[in-house]
Amino acid sequence: MFYTDNKLQFPVRVEKPDPRFARALQQAIGGVEGEIRVAMQYLFQAWGARGDPKFRQLLLNTGAEEIGHIEMLATAVALNLEGAPLSLQEEVSGDPVGGAVLNGINLKNMLSSGLSAMPVDSDGVPFDMSHIYASGNIAADMTANVMAESTGRVLAVRLYNMTDDPGMKEMLQFLIARDTMHQNQWMAALEELGGPTEVFPIPNSHPQEEENRDFSYAFLGFQQDGSEPPQGRWSKGESIDGNGSFSSRPMEPQGEEPNLGRAKPKSGAQAEQE
Repeated sequence: MFYTDNKLQFPVRVEKPDPRFARALQQAIGGVEGEIRVAMQYLFQAWGARGDPKFRQLLLNTGAEEIGHIEMLATAVALNLEGAPLSLQEEVSGDPVGGAVLNGINLKNMLSSGLSAMPVDSDGVPFDMSHIYASGNIAADMTANVMAESTGRVLAVRLYNMTDDPGMKEMLQFLIARDTMHQNQWMAALEELGGPTEVFPIPNSHPQEEENRDFSYAFLGFQQDGSEPPQGRWSKGESIDGNGSFSSRPMEPQGEEPNLGRAKPKSGAQAEQE
């Protein structure tokens, strides 16, 4: 069950409405780096979580928090859209419709939602849930969550640097701080699961002795000029999971040129393929 007390998680105020910034904020709602993405990701991970229930609770609480972030951003979008033209008869940069587009206003916010936020990105593309990662493997999910919060924090910092509005800067610094915490809590969860030497490779339930060990820790180079593959921490020394040693070598073909044979009759292929 989810509850609300009808209050915002953090104050949202706009001193000078900016419809263009409202459009930018839509990316933080419905973009691939946005709050809908992480809210749904954490909730679906929680709803499918197995094992120690504390990880399910961790995910549920954070998913609930992210719903509150969507509410904050939706409020910010609506407040910023107060500066948008309500009539196409109003003059905006000379030409009403074209001017609105040139000034960065998403007409969808005007025509479809009455100057309110929508579950779309900054281009008006609806969020389609294709970037929700809930694998059923707690370590894989926590690793994916670190990435989600990292790209979300990158976006929040970019939005912060796009506005001079004190209220928006204050709100974004709160969201940036929460992204900091969330990155750290997912990494802390991975540490509690045992850290790199216990968690990786994911899934750690598959016996490594059954995989092709010749390729488990070899960095493969694919340069056609015969030059050495790029060298770094990934090419020498102990592997991060502690189960092997990194090496580096050019990749040589292991298989033959594929031959799928002739096309079957009545398969819709050309006669020359049969």
